[in-house]
Order: sequence, then C-alpha cells, then structure tokens
Amino acid sequence: MKQEFTDSEVKTVSQTLFERYGRAVPLQAADAEIQPDPENDDELVDCPVLYWEERGAHFVVFKLAPSEFRGQFYYNEAAQYGTGKKSFDNVGDCVVTLLQVQSDHERMMQGIRSGMTSLDFKEEYDGPIVI
Repeated sequence: MKQEFTDSEVKTVSQTLFERYGRAVPLQAADAEIQPDPENDDELVDCPVLYWEERGAHFVVFKLAPSEFRGQFYYNEAAQYGTGKKSFDNVGDCVVTLLQVQSDHERMMQGIRSGMTSLDFKEEYDGPIVI
C-alpha cells in the first residue's frame, strides 16, 4: 500500500527549501512508478513524489515506504542524477543531501572546485582556463 507524504514531511521539505533559497519554493505532489531496486528491472512500484524546480534543475523526492526516501535531480531526460545513496530514513536528510549534490554538480559544471589546496595546483599557477 502506497504511503503518502505526511504533513510533517511536507513541512520539513518546505522549510529546508526556504532555508536553502531564502524564499518559499512551490512543491507539487505527484505519483511515480520507479524501480526500488536498480538490480531488478522487472519490479516497478508506485510511490508518492514531491517535485520542485529551482535554478534550472528539477528535483524529486520519492517516498518508498513510511520511513524510506530517495532523491533525484535532473536537467533533462538524458541528465539525471541521484545522491549516491540508495535511500534515506529521514526526508530532511534526503533533501539536504540532494541539494548538496546538486550544488556540487552545478559548481563542477561551472568549473569551480571546492576544498582545493596548494597540492591541487601545479607549481606555477596560471589562473583558471578561460574558454
């Protein structure tokens, strides 16, 4: 039986997005048919989804079970990304991780690397490559 998002879970997602973007982000409820186990492509399950768009990306959080969530973001059908974790037992952790992964991906696509030290640079630093 499909478990809908609780009011508390929706509120947690909304609050997390407000903290991230500094304003209310509209959420849409939907349903999706997904493979809960990527190794078993024969099994499909209906589950509720929370969806939002921000900064050119589309985000979805799937509720797989009462305390099991999975997050994903995408730019188009060919560019879909997950968190690297099969599932989360807390919707807040799922959304925070999803936002962090998307932010890291966005910076990477812009050529920005965080956490670099002098060891990451060659001896004579010439500045960033301008394309």
